[in-house]
Amino acid sequence: MIGNSFRLRGACISRHSCGFAWIGFVGLLAGCASTATTASQRSPATAGGLAATRQAATSSEEARALTAAVLERSAFVRAVLSKNPTIESARQSYRAALSRVRQAGVWDDPMVDLGVAPLSIASSKAPFGYQVELSQHLPWFGKRALETSIASAEAEAAKSDYEVMRRDLALTAVMLYDQYFVAERSLEINAQHIQLMRAMQAGATAQFEAGRGAAQDTLQAEAEVAHMEHDAVRLQSQREVTVAQMNELLHRAPELLLPPPPAELSRTDRLGESNPRRLEGEALASRSEIQAARQHVRAEQARADRAGRDAYPDFTVSAAYNSMWDMPEHRFMVGLGFNLPIQSSRRQGMADEALATRAKYEAEAARLTDAARSQVFVAAKQLDESRHVLELIERRLLPVARDQIEAARAGFTASRNPFVAVIDAEKNLRAAELDYQMARAEYDGRRAALERALGRIPGLESKETDR
Repeated sequence: MIGNSFRLRGACISRHSCGFAWIGFVGLLAGCASTATTASQRSPATAGGLAATRQAATSSEEARALTAAVLERSAFVRAVLSKNPTIESARQSYRAALSRVRQAGVWDDPMVDLGVAPLSIASSKAPFGYQVELSQHLPWFGKRALETSIASAEAEAAKSDYEVMRRDLALTAVMLYDQYFVAERSLEINAQHIQLMRAMQAGATAQFEAGRGAAQDTLQAEAEVAHMEHDAVRLQSQREVTVAQMNELLHRAPELLLPPPPAELSRTDRLGESNPRRLEGEALASRSEIQAARQHVRAEQARADRAGRDAYPDFTVSAAYNSMWDMPEHRFMVGLGFNLPIQSSRRQGMADEALATRAKYEAEAARLTDAARSQVFVAAKQLDESRHVLELIERRLLPVARDQIEAARAGFTASRNPFVAVIDAEKNLRAAELDYQMARAEYDGRRAALERALGRIPGLESKETDR
């Protein structure tokens, strides 16, 4: 402790019962401290056990999801949140912070001091001399409570950091899932257009044999098929790379296969994007990183208050028995010790450090609040943009591209346009279909980004975000 130590001792003026009563009183204080410590250890320790129970309950469900006929996005996100080592690391950090709560604000163990007069052990002239002392340290009122407040606030900050890690990892999982979806659909589209080009090549050959076409048409069709087969190899490689990255999130070997994604991505709007004020309010109330900064502010304020309490002395009560005093009235002793907190520089330095750190976290909370507002606004605007692009491709570009290739094929058959017009129409249709799949994935990714900006877990229903 800060300051000098000062101890008062006095001899009991009563008989032996006074000394034994004081020793019993000090022992009772020590026992009460031990009981309070034991009780305080029971409450926070269950968090890790509950998490382990939930993980065991969902492991079979996740195993079935990874071997199902179709890999649903929500099932993939849940599996990542359960199996990824990064999540387990953050969870164990939270458990460690909870354990520090149990260590804070507890009573010191009582002290027993034993002393003997060694020359009296084998002496025939003097009785055996010994001394026994029992003491208990008693901190000033409020110090233990402030230490507990510091540890509790830091544990809540660790919990918020854990939630931030879950949301960030879920967003990464959704983005990879969307890439997987685009790779699968692009391979399908490419295979369909290879078949279409083969049919167009056969039509060009028939036109050439009938004397209404050129040999160049057939060769051009063959060149286009070769290009699309090259694209198939590239797309297959991209798909395998994406699967390896997804397996990394799942803590699996990169070469393991995954079920294919569904043919369609869900486009259910559950976010209420038309009400920016409501979205902003939800983000400020739910963003875990903001909560973490505020918990750090609370911890540093409690640390500053704790430094201020060091200006008050701590006490040590003691009871002793010394058999070497001649007068029985002097053998039993009671004592009260306390420090003299006269050195203030260290206390002031600790308080200034805590207040400066508190100001740092207050500024960090303000920065995160501004960032949350901006991210919600930007994510909502980008999602609205993706929705309009998707509708434009669905309602206009795709129908026009399909009509264009039908008209070009019919015109080529009737010898009203060259074969290159058919090739160009096929390229336009393939590009429109690929752009459509990428627009679908982009819409899904931006919706996940808005969910993350709102403090939700992307890819899961709202009721699952607290699991």
